Amino acid sequence: LELVESGGGVVQPGGSLRLSCAASGFTFSNYGMNWVRQAPGKGPEWVSSINGGSGITTYVDSVKGRFTISRDNANNIMYLQMNSLKPEDTAVYYCARLVSGYWGQGTQVTVSS
Repeated sequence: LELVESGGGVVQPGGSLRLSCAASGFTFSNYGMNWVRQAPGKGPEWVSSINGGSGITTYVDSVKGRFTISRDNANNIMYLQMNSLKPEDTAVYYCARLVSGYWGQGTQVTVSS
C-alpha cells in the first residue's frame, strides 16, 4: 500500500493550493480517506475526511468554507483544494487511511508573505 502526496509549496496569505494524494496497493473506492496536518511544534490535526463511495465530506471548523476535499475513484486520487490560505495553515499535510493507520510521507505547505 502506498500513499503519495504532492502539490505543496509556498504561497502568500489569501492564495490557493491544490494537494493531491495518489493511492495504490488497495481498492481505493472501498475506503474513507483523510487529510491530516502537523504544524511546527504541534501535534497532528485532522483536517478533512471523505467517504469511499458516497463521497460524504467532513471538515475541521477552522477550514470550513475554504478547503474542499474530493476524490477520483477511477484514478485512485484524492485532492484537497485550499483557498484563502492563512499563515496558521502552514503545516506538513498528510494523506491518511486512518482506520488502518496508513499515512503518506507528507507535503509541506507554507503560507507566508
